[in-house]
Amino acid sequence: MRTAASVRLVEPEVLGLRRFVRPGDVCFDIGAAYGMYSYSLADLVGPTGVVHSFEPQFKSHFLLRAGKNVAGAQHMTVDRAGVGREQGTFDILLPVKFGLPIHGHAHLADGVTTQHGKSVKSGKFCWTRTIAVPVTTVDKVCADRGIERVDFMKIDVEGFEPSVVQGASSTIERDRPTLLLEIEDRHLSRYDQTAAEFSRMLRDLGYSMHVWKDGDWVPADEVTTDRRNYLFATERTWRRPAV
Repeated sequence: MRTAASVRLVEPEVLGLRRFVRPGDVCFDIGAAYGMYSYSLADLVGPTGVVHSFEPQFKSHFLLRAGKNVAGAQHMTVDRAGVGREQGTFDILLPVKFGLPIHGHAHLADGVTTQHGKSVKSGKFCWTRTIAVPVTTVDKVCADRGIERVDFMKIDVEGFEPSVVQGASSTIERDRPTLLLEIEDRHLSRYDQTAAEFSRMLRDLGYSMHVWKDGDWVPADEVTTDRRNYLFATERTWRRPAV
């Protein structure tokens, strides 16, 4: 994955994981899809660490689990579940265009406030499929699995990121894990959120915001439309020696 990132076949931020993820670390990959980040994280934490991957869509989850087995990554757990602010069963809204599901734009219906999330036909060739999925929280997973420390969390859930952070409040307060988040107004607006509000909330928790640019993490003052991913780290994390 890191080789692919170097030639822009996958997200370039994969190259920057090594700065924050070390052997023995505990990581969460929320919205894991096909494992772009899960496999890289599993490689970095090694057999003494663990990666908890969550992907609610059946096809993506199936391929991720199969890939994990082929790779022999026994220190990687794969759950077919969404992650949010509370535990339960919620609908995923899966856009379908010309008969083809757009898995990359699927999003949880919990808290959707705009008509982007209506589970109805929206045009002759475009509509939305509704799928019920189990949803858990980071804090619940940590309690159930006896996880005493979380070092890194990647969250990419099409605008539902604030809800995931809300459901991880105890873990974040306890561990201050490094966070890599997709933040885009076009997705956050489904939930009546803005990128400026969300990033400010994270900075108020003691995080500084950074973006991957020219092979390094550089400070960022605001969320812009020319990039998707933003890293939030604490001063303590920056003092931690890089591998």
